[in-house]
Amino acid sequence: MLKKLVSLGLVLILVAGCSAKPTTDDSLKNVLDSGKLIVGYTEYPPMGFTDNGEVTGFDIDIAKEVCDRLGVEAVFQIIDWDSKVMELNGNNIDVIWNGLTITAEREEEILFSKPYFNNRIVVLTLSDKTTNAIADLSGLKVGVELSSSGQEALEGNAVFASLDEMVKFTAISEAVLDLRAGNIDAIVADEIFARYAVSKDPTAFRIASEVFNSENYGIGFRMKDVALRDKIDEIIDAMIDDGTAAEISIKWFGEDLLTR
Repeated sequence: MLKKLVSLGLVLILVAGCSAKPTTDDSLKNVLDSGKLIVGYTEYPPMGFTDNGEVTGFDIDIAKEVCDRLGVEAVFQIIDWDSKVMELNGNNIDVIWNGLTITAEREEEILFSKPYFNNRIVVLTLSDKTTNAIADLSGLKVGVELSSSGQEALEGNAVFASLDEMVKFTAISEAVLDLRAGNIDAIVADEIFARYAVSKDPTAFRIASEVFNSENYGIGFRMKDVALRDKIDEIIDAMIDDGTAAEISIKWFGEDLLTR
């Protein structure tokens, strides 16, 4: 009798398993049906920022071209970078696309595209400072963008324990204003941003010679949105193959910096 009950239980489990419907991934269909892709960004020049009331930047131009090829409108929604995952999972945006660093910690809650840009974390100071080594930050007030890879790099380095203070900013542009004003001594941020700041005012800023680490940028998707991720990856691959992506990179950086 016991054997019959066990056998019956196994049969019921198998039947239930066979009848369970697979989860459907409608992420691409939903975007196509809505006719728009909502791109979350923050003020992070030159990747994505507002200039004279218009959203512009390298990532913005790439996203616009992707959306053109996808046949949808690119809608740019500014977000609090510290709340980016909440904005994504709350369906307020479809993607996080603005110099988003791929890290093991973020991969636990964000589905990433293929890496498309290599970057490093550097120290930005005023031009009259002699900071060149990471250890030189000891005893200084150092600014970072909240929940950025710069903050992670600084907190993960031995010099963190000897800082006077790590000052967190909602936007990296706010950190630059405080650096100019002398309220902080240095900023730890992405090299791409730091070089952009130097290019805008070479007499004001300099970049220290020692860097923290290399990193890769990726586009962030909801964990379940594989179909949308794969389609956007496919389009970017095509843009790289036909030279369109290189043209956009040269426009912003003077050279082709995309990597796949």
